[in-house]
Amino acid sequence: MIHTNRIQLVLAVSLGLALAALGCSSDGDGGTAGTGGAGGTGGGNPPLRILVTNDDGVGSAGIDALVEGLRVNPDNEIIVSAPLINRTSSGDMMTPTPPPLEAMETTTASGYPAAGVDGFPADAVMYALENLYLDEPPHVVLSGINDQQNVGDVDVGVLIRLQVDISGTIGAAKTAACLGIPALASSQGDGEEIDFASGVVEVLEWLEENRAALLAGEVPVDSITNLNIPSCQSGEIRGQLDVPLATENPNGWDLVNGSQNCESTEADLPNDIEGFFNGYVTSSPVPRNKTGTCDELN
Repeated sequence: MIHTNRIQLVLAVSLGLALAALGCSSDGDGGTAGTGGAGGTGGGNPPLRILVTNDDGVGSAGIDALVEGLRVNPDNEIIVSAPLINRTSSGDMMTPTPPPLEAMETTTASGYPAAGVDGFPADAVMYALENLYLDEPPHVVLSGINDQQNVGDVDVGVLIRLQVDISGTIGAAKTAACLGIPALASSQGDGEEIDFASGVVEVLEWLEENRAALLAGEVPVDSITNLNIPSCQSGEIRGQLDVPLATENPNGWDLVNGSQNCESTEADLPNDIEGFFNGYVTSSPVPRNKTGTCDELN
C-alpha cells in the first residue's frame, strides 16, 4: 500500500516544493518515497487516510505540488490514484463496465508512488476504492490541484455545459461524496505563472481545519467543497470567501482563461466568480448529485 511522511505548514510546504523543483524526493532515493506499510511514519497522532486524484493526469504539476505538501506531515497517509493521461473537462464520466479498469504503477513528477488509471478522474476514484483500500476507506478525497480555475455555475459554451459540470476535478470529488467520502476539489487560477505553492497552502489549511471532523466521520457528504485559489501576477491573495457558486456573469469575466486582479479593492463580493477574479480564494459547495452522479453509482 502507498503512504507517506508529514507536514509543518507554510515553511515545510516551501521546502517540499523546492525539493520537487530539484527533482528530489524527501527520502533521498529519487523514486521510492512513501512506500511501505499501512500506517503513518511516527507523528504520534491518528493517521488521516487521504486519496489524492485529479483530472490533469498523474504526472501533472498540480498533483505533484499537492502530494509534496502533504508528505511533510507524518500523520498523513497518502495514496495517489489519477488518470494516466490528461482527462481535463471529462466531468464525472466513467468508463462503461466491462471491461474492468486497468492501472499501472507509476509515480508523480517528484517520484511519489501512484496508480495511473486508464480512464477518467471518476474512474481513478473508483479504482482506488476497489483496489487500494482493502481494509478501510479513505477519510477524505483531495482532487487537484487543477491547472485552471473552476468557478461558476455558468454556461461557458463547451458542449453547452456549465463550468462546474465540465470539470473532471470536481467530477472526481462528487464521485467520492456519492460513495460517502468527504471531498475537496481544488483549482489554481490561470495566469502567466500558475502559483501552485499558494494553492498547496490553502488546501493544507482546509485539511487542518477539518482534520478532527474527518477522522471522526463528521464531515457532511451531501456536497463537496470547491476551492479556487488565485494566481496573483501582482499584489497578494486578499483572503478567503465562503460564497455560493455564481449563476450568471454580468461583468463578463473570462471564466476559462481570465487573470485575477489581486490588487482589487472591490468589497461585498456575492459569489465565487466575483470573489475569485477580485483576488480572493473562494470556497463554494457543489451538490454531489448535481449531474446525477449518485444515481449512476446506485
